[in-house]
Amino acid sequence: MFKNPFSFEGRIRRSEYGISVIIYSVCYGLISAIAIAGAEVIFLAFIPLFWFLIAQAAKRCHDRGNSGWWQLIPFYGLWLLFGDGELGANEYGENPKGL
Repeated sequence: MFKNPFSFEGRIRRSEYGISVIIYSVCYGLISAIAIAGAEVIFLAFIPLFWFLIAQAAKRCHDRGNSGWWQLIPFYGLWLLFGDGELGANEYGENPKGL
């Protein structure tokens, strides 16, 4: 779990994507709280945090058999959280479940 979290290659399971969303949400809240307290330079921390979320979503799109660009569709993130991945290998790699 969490091999190359900033890479856009490969596939991840729903559980790893869900944990990634939780990590993003907690870190986003912490960074926002620090920024409100007066440390505006902390906003630079949003760049790697956003990169992390986009990379994880792209890998989840790959597990569904789609390009990473599909994450730009409104509410597609919910489909990524609840939809099952493709069985077997696809053009993006082996099934992370081993099925």
